[in-house]
Amino acid sequence: MGLTTGNFPPVDPPTFMKMPYLERIKTLSRHWAEYGFGAPKITMFIYLFRMIFFTAGCGVLAATLTSDLNPFAPSEWFDQAIVWQKLIVWMLLIESLGMGGSWGPLSGHFKPFTAGFRHYFRTGTIRLPPWPDKVPGTKGHTREPIDVLLYTALIATYVVAIALPGQDNADTNAAGASLTLMSTGVLVPMIALLCVLGLRDRTVFLAARSEQYLPALIFFAFFPFVDMVIAAKILIVAVWAWAGFSKLTKHFPLVIPPMTSNTPWLSSTKIKRGHYKDFPNDLRPSGFAKFMAHIPGTAFEIAVPLVLLLSTNDTITTIAAIIMLGYCVFIISCFPLATPIEWNVMFMFLIGFLFLEHQGSAGYALWDMDPALLALTLIAMCVFPIWGNMRPDQISFLPSLRQYAGNWASAMWAMAPGAEQKLNEHVKKASLMQRDQLEELYGFHEAEVVLHQLLGWRSLHSQGRGLNSVMWNTLGKDLDHYTLREAEFSSNALMGWNFGDGHLHDDRFIQALQDRCNFAPGEFIVVWVESEPYANGRQQYHVIDAAVGVIERGSWSVEECVNTQPWLPDGPVSTEVTWRREGYQRVSYPPQPIPGADEPAAAAAPRPQVAT
Repeated sequence: MGLTTGNFPPVDPPTFMKMPYLERIKTLSRHWAEYGFGAPKITMFIYLFRMIFFTAGCGVLAATLTSDLNPFAPSEWFDQAIVWQKLIVWMLLIESLGMGGSWGPLSGHFKPFTAGFRHYFRTGTIRLPPWPDKVPGTKGHTREPIDVLLYTALIATYVVAIALPGQDNADTNAAGASLTLMSTGVLVPMIALLCVLGLRDRTVFLAARSEQYLPALIFFAFFPFVDMVIAAKILIVAVWAWAGFSKLTKHFPLVIPPMTSNTPWLSSTKIKRGHYKDFPNDLRPSGFAKFMAHIPGTAFEIAVPLVLLLSTNDTITTIAAIIMLGYCVFIISCFPLATPIEWNVMFMFLIGFLFLEHQGSAGYALWDMDPALLALTLIAMCVFPIWGNMRPDQISFLPSLRQYAGNWASAMWAMAPGAEQKLNEHVKKASLMQRDQLEELYGFHEAEVVLHQLLGWRSLHSQGRGLNSVMWNTLGKDLDHYTLREAEFSSNALMGWNFGDGHLHDDRFIQALQDRCNFAPGEFIVVWVESEPYANGRQQYHVIDAAVGVIERGSWSVEECVNTQPWLPDGPVSTEVTWRREGYQRVSYPPQPIPGADEPAAAAAPRPQVAT
């Protein structure tokens, strides 16, 4: 892998698409195991530059200069509460703009790198209200002037909150010193706008990472300082511990190998292969990968944060803090898809500010909090994770705190040859679909191979084997010539953001696409699967024909998925069909010539433009 050249799969692009689909998956899952996404190293440096100079550097400048502090003297500002508060608002700003997680080529934004605000500032783009039939004034799936106005006001409140110098507060910290804090009058409008906008569009609400930063804003606005600090400790520990709990499944061991394979600084293919049981024949996780998943990946993520929260011994607290800092550094260094880099940078600061600068031994222990506020905070930090683990169909995996657990709602799209063009022609959005973005950079055939790498990546996870199986059952021989897409990446271009939440591209989203594109029956087929309810053993799926609606419901065994290979050499995993639409017969579409393989490239249809 070079600075500007990546590790492209060892295939001839014009003829690759003529191979049977599962043979393509076999080739690309093996390639991923050794090289990951294969992006050129300059991609890593772009993310590092953004992290150091934009996320951290500009954040510190904004927080300190507006608070009359010297940004080049960390000893003067690192323990200042106003800096902590402003950095949280800074993170809300860059996440809400789409310049944090789910940014750039590792999230499907190749040209341009940023979607986010370019999508949310446009009327006519897709919005996704969470409860349109229950909350008055939220029906519809088109962004209207009121949505743009609310979004603009939200961004303005962030900027104002950072710009204002803060106010002297009558409250005192545990040492008795006076404090400079954000005023409640600045924070309340921000909280209200996030909630109101979230009722109009859950995408913007989740993109702001509201499940983590909104509670912090509430603590800032309404809790006394000592209680505010301890509540923030509970929040960050809940994020870690519940994420660890959600990894106590059969899914998570399958996450470690492909994530390690994508680590750009790890050049040893031997080490990467060692995470698989018997590369290239058996791509299930090896014993070493399972150990990494169960011990440092799960047990430590639950136990060490709890030590941080409960410890009043400064040495033990420091050791635990160093371990958690190591977690954040490791995740950043892996450059995982969807790139939660900003989140980890912020958590590194929070480890230092909350646990090292405000240690339990200095009056910031759990029992130093007001009992009523303590009970309220603990309950609040448990409700959504418990609910989301038991009923994942009702709660997004983000407020469920199930990050990177491998147990995700996911989907796979299949479009009749040429039908993908309708998404460019009829859906207003911030950029072209990914294939067209990549075609401008590399060419038609190379773009298809890159997008197939994402299908290979998904097949290395448990739900990918199930999605491929149901799609195989649904399409039959058409599987080999339909346009197949990984839904999270594709929906990212259509709604401006996605961080692994399959609920953002469920049947309601498909209906929004259908209302715009008017796909004919059989032109756009979706296999969608829900997360496994905790310890249930099965995942519920449904098949959608965009022109007809849901045509089949059923489930598959998680254990069977984790025990087969990505390319399904023994056939599709078994499914239990619970319902089929009576009388439905899928319409099949014939292959079209592949430019450069079946006919000259000049005969290909002209590339469509973005709908405006």
